[in-house]
Amino acid sequence: MKHLPTTSTAVTALHYIDYQCSNRVATITLNRPEKRNALNYQMVSELKQAFDTAEDDDECKVIILKAAGPVFCSGADLEYLQTVGNSSYADNLDDSKHLLQLFYQIYTLKKVVIAQVAGTALAGGCGLATVCDLTYAAPSAKFGYPEVKIGFLPAIVKVFLLRKIGEARAKELLLTGDLISAEKAKAYGLVTEVMPENQLDTFVRDLAERMCLQNSGQSMEVTKEMIAHVQELPLLDALEYAAERNALARATDDCQLGIQAFLDKQSMIW
Repeated sequence: MKHLPTTSTAVTALHYIDYQCSNRVATITLNRPEKRNALNYQMVSELKQAFDTAEDDDECKVIILKAAGPVFCSGADLEYLQTVGNSSYADNLDDSKHLLQLFYQIYTLKKVVIAQVAGTALAGGCGLATVCDLTYAAPSAKFGYPEVKIGFLPAIVKVFLLRKIGEARAKELLLTGDLISAEKAKAYGLVTEVMPENQLDTFVRDLAERMCLQNSGQSMEVTKEMIAHVQELPLLDALEYAAERNALARATDDCQLGIQAFLDKQSMIW
């Protein structure tokens, strides 16, 4: 049985992002409420730093992404976007890839990332909720990709949205630019569950801590990796890959410990 760490750590060199870790759950909070948590270059950089910190933190097993203020994230900071739009193509490509790297980082992170959405999530902000492994929302939350309404493109986010909800629903959201309710987002597969706002914080925190206690971190990491990878493979290749991972998993310490605990009728605390 492993001891449960209760220490809390913070990353101090962040301006727009808060980072805390306690009881093996890291909480990354968007903290630019006066700008509706809009994403500029620095905020994206700080998010990347916070996720790097969580991934490298041995005391962290599950990550919660949430936001301060009434808006989860309004997407790109339009004033910033207008400024960089007057730069060279090369500069704009570098800036675009900066956001791409953040989304890819979250999607492929070794640790489970849970989005907690208690306000509107627009464009790149909706993209943040999309790339997380699980997304829990308050009934008042709204989701949407309104880029086409301002002559912009939902370019990077659509790659992940197509994977998550399929072409028909993705086309509806991306081509109309309309917002949808949390309940509709759940029906589309964009949101995992809708929770009463006064229960959302406690529910997500309890879920994260329960996953830390009940689940093997190694198993969650490999399962997440496989979910992403098998979608890239032809059917027979995907099955072969799955069989190989199945065989490798049987010899791991975590699998041996978990099976023995089950056979001994003991509760495994990871």
